[in-house]
Amino acid sequence: MPLQTRLLAVLQLQLRPRVSLLTQTTRLLTTIHSFHSSTPFLSPPKKTSPGPGKLAQTDPRIRQSYPDDESQLPRSTVASPPQTLPSFSLQGKVCVVTGGARGLGLVMGQGIVLSGADLAIVDLNQEEASHQVSQILDSFTKAHPNARKPRITAHYCDVSSSSSVKTCVAEILQSHDNKIDGLVTSAGFVENFPAVDYGIDRVQKLWGVNVDGTWLFATEVGRHLLQRKAKGSMVFIGSMSGSIVNVPQPQAPYNASKAAVRHLAASLSVEWAKDDIRVNCISPGYMLTALTKKILDDKPDLKQKWTSLIPQGRMGNSEDLMGPVTFLLSDASSYVTGADLRVDGGYTLT
Repeated sequence: MPLQTRLLAVLQLQLRPRVSLLTQTTRLLTTIHSFHSSTPFLSPPKKTSPGPGKLAQTDPRIRQSYPDDESQLPRSTVASPPQTLPSFSLQGKVCVVTGGARGLGLVMGQGIVLSGADLAIVDLNQEEASHQVSQILDSFTKAHPNARKPRITAHYCDVSSSSSVKTCVAEILQSHDNKIDGLVTSAGFVENFPAVDYGIDRVQKLWGVNVDGTWLFATEVGRHLLQRKAKGSMVFIGSMSGSIVNVPQPQAPYNASKAAVRHLAASLSVEWAKDDIRVNCISPGYMLTALTKKILDDKPDLKQKWTSLIPQGRMGNSEDLMGPVTFLLSDASSYVTGADLRVDGGYTLT
């Protein structure tokens, strides 16, 4: 046998195992690809033509129940705190909620207490705030009969007044061992008037509560945190109206005020980031409170208009804000600052 022929035979013998392995691998990959391509649960869904109104998810069968009475706080359905990440707990923290005697502020305050924090309720109506202290304590005790009772206090404040805010914050610190860790600025109101009929005195009053009130409380609590060299978290309650224009009701000054609140949160978050003071914004959509219930009872067509534009097909409940506010106040959101968390059922996406 010629030398060249012998060398070729030896080379083929050495390469045969590798060629065989390559062939087997190729066959295996082909089989895997064939399996994935033919398995039903991995196949892309079939495209179907949407029915009338489905693109906006408007459905006349959807019904939304209203709260019977705003004084009836949501009840916890568990006898003891459920197991969850420790970072979501507000245990050992003192939180302040402005506008906390009613509406969204009241329910967020309850969520804060159920998450372990002590609470200072701030409101223009101190009598109502004091009443809600006992209501929240009662709700907490029924849910957690063996737990430490939180310290909850009520405080009067006109959030649009610098002197009133300073006095209020000093009173809170005196009542809570000279400590504030979290702030929720929920005090605010809305009015619906055509712009040409909306007097400047009313505009200034609205801005005084919605914008000045947020600024005054944020800077006063911020000053306290800086002096303590302590980390803290602030949650400004804005509105989806700070990003979009609501229809059909005219409310230009309110929309502008909430846009200011949203950008104020972003600006302060950057300024205080180095001091470990976080500032975020929650922008609720259309929420059911005693006030909106009254409005919609008088204007049923308005409710239909609002819900027809909400992809989830319903207005929000006050309890829908408990989780978001607890998250932003807690250490679970320690790397979140300057965010605008929209809780609107998808309204601003359509």
